[in-house]
Amino acid sequence: MTAKKVVKAGDVMTKDIIYVDGSATVEEAVKMMNSKKVFSLIVNARNTDDAFGIVTRKDVVSKLVVQGKDPKTVKVHEIMTKPLITVSPGLSVKYCARLFSKTGIRRAPVFDGKKIVGMINNTGLLKTLL
Repeated sequence: MTAKKVVKAGDVMTKDIIYVDGSATVEEAVKMMNSKKVFSLIVNARNTDDAFGIVTRKDVVSKLVVQGKDPKTVKVHEIMTKPLITVSPGLSVKYCARLFSKTGIRRAPVFDGKKIVGMINNTGLLKTLL
């Protein structure tokens, strides 16, 4: 009997990570998401002591559109989620799925201890687990 290979976050992550500055307008961020065909952007840390953030399409809708705010004047840092919930490349997708379920997140950056190396999302998890 052969042992079943444990699939890890690093195995299913996408390596395309798109960054945006927190000082960018939400309009600029949405244009970037549309042109890159992604649903979220990592918000750059302002300095080495700062944490990264994330801005998602859900953030844009729930924190801007629903409240009638102008995407041309609102800055990304005003609606982003920070600090990020990250996963290690070696974390099994089973535990990633449990984390997503408990925290209500749909995506998480994969952090190797020094830098963000990828992104894992609920779609990738589902494809792997089913």
